[in-house]
Amino acid sequence: MPSTNTETPSHKPRPWIDLLVSIIIPSVILMKLSGADYLGASWALIIGLAFPLSWGLFELFKYRKYNFIAVLGVISVGLTGGIGLLALDAQWLAIKEAAVPAVIGIAVLVSTRTRYPLVKTLLYNPAVLNVDKIQRKLKEKGTEDVLADRLLKASYYFSGTFLFSSIMNYVLAKWIVTSDSGTTAFNEELGRMTLVSYPMIAIPSMIMMLAIFYYLWRTIRQLTGYTLEEVLSPQIAPQPEQSDEPSK
Repeated sequence: MPSTNTETPSHKPRPWIDLLVSIIIPSVILMKLSGADYLGASWALIIGLAFPLSWGLFELFKYRKYNFIAVLGVISVGLTGGIGLLALDAQWLAIKEAAVPAVIGIAVLVSTRTRYPLVKTLLYNPAVLNVDKIQRKLKEKGTEDVLADRLLKASYYFSGTFLFSSIMNYVLAKWIVTSDSGTTAFNEELGRMTLVSYPMIAIPSMIMMLAIFYYLWRTIRQLTGYTLEEVLSPQIAPQPEQSDEPSK
């Protein structure tokens, strides 16, 4: 019988494509093509937001990334489009911009009371680290509880990055988007806000998350004595070079 391959394609990060499709293209469309001589306010909003929305749905279905954060991102784009097309008060945009990261931050806190804390799922997992090897060493030294405590603290720090994003999103939305929704000016301001949010919010948040990973890694090093190369997952750890000489 012919074999059927039902495995989900592996997902490889593509930050430049994500940046182009989710931020640069929508911003250019909203800022430059919203005038009556081009697409008009409504069509520019629809086409501009179609890029990140379609990309998010593509990622969800192709790689089956049905995780909470990815789904919330798609909903967020849909809500932005709804606010513009329905000509709702621009105040709702600021509320939405603050609510999305706030919900994620709350979810991170709630997850600490479950069997699957988000930080543990995202960072301390077999796809990133050799968890079995680390756990054997921790059990040998009797320091499993110490790592559990540090993971809990990392979860609090991780939640704090979303609190930062929530506050900054609200401030940016109130500062930049001041025109009535459904207008050309609203689209242009929305595009400007999208561009500004990357250096002012996304990059600082990324730096914070890298700091959290460093905190977690330093903890593992202190508790196990392993180097980073020794505890990386076999899937991503550098492989030793093979000698061309035949073994004797």
